[in-house]
Amino acid sequence: MRTIALLALWLGGLPTNAIAVDAPTLHLAGDSTIAAKRAEKRPETGWGEAIGEAFADGRVRIDNRAMNGRSTRTFIDEGRWQALLDSVVAGDYVLIQFGHNDQSRNKPDRYTPPADYRSNLERFVDQARARGATAILLTPVARRRFDPAGAVAHSHGEYPDIVRAVAAEREVALIDLERRSEAVLASQGAEDSKRLFLWLRPGDSANYPEGLQDDTHFSPLGARCMAAEVADGLRSLRLPLSRMLKRPLPARCLRARGAVTPSPR
Repeated sequence: MRTIALLALWLGGLPTNAIAVDAPTLHLAGDSTIAAKRAEKRPETGWGEAIGEAFADGRVRIDNRAMNGRSTRTFIDEGRWQALLDSVVAGDYVLIQFGHNDQSRNKPDRYTPPADYRSNLERFVDQARARGATAILLTPVARRRFDPAGAVAHSHGEYPDIVRAVAAEREVALIDLERRSEAVLASQGAEDSKRLFLWLRPGDSANYPEGLQDDTHFSPLGARCMAAEVADGLRSLRLPLSRMLKRPLPARCLRARGAVTPSPR
């Protein structure tokens, strides 16, 4: 737990650097796996809180509009998408990652049928592009699920394939975060991968005095690992934004069983 605690301090103590006047903004639209967390939720951490470390100082602004519990439908219905869109200017980038809550058939307050999910993603892409921004789609990040044989189990049904199809049909940049995160989980195995998620023993956190076993939300370590996977995906896209990434990129999770402490590439 000491490593996780140190990373929590690291995430909370990043210095504020001067942003260049002409720096683009990286807008983040999504759910709890990305979102910034309230104090009473810590040590839960969204990967959007760590993505700024991937960029050279002052080169990019990060505007994290992701919110716990939101699907594409509720993000629109609550006016969150329009608020994000109103802040977008030509030259900006919009990262879009939904699916965890859209697929929740047992939660009608957030469930989005597959056809509507597709339409909403298309709307996000078209409207971001109309503002002169570059849209980037992300498949939903994996939950920590393993089958009895110890293999990573897919956790989002048909929804990731819808993202891939929209990206292909509309020629949208894509980061396949589902496959990337599944590779990380597979490399760690069922036991070691718990450290990437919000698995807490009784007494580990004042916010969760009885402990917690959460296979969806990230620990500070897991959030930083997933942010580094996103950064690696951005580099592979070879967009102008890609040239603003640090060289070398920030630490990623080593894809070897048991090696979850970030290490330089």
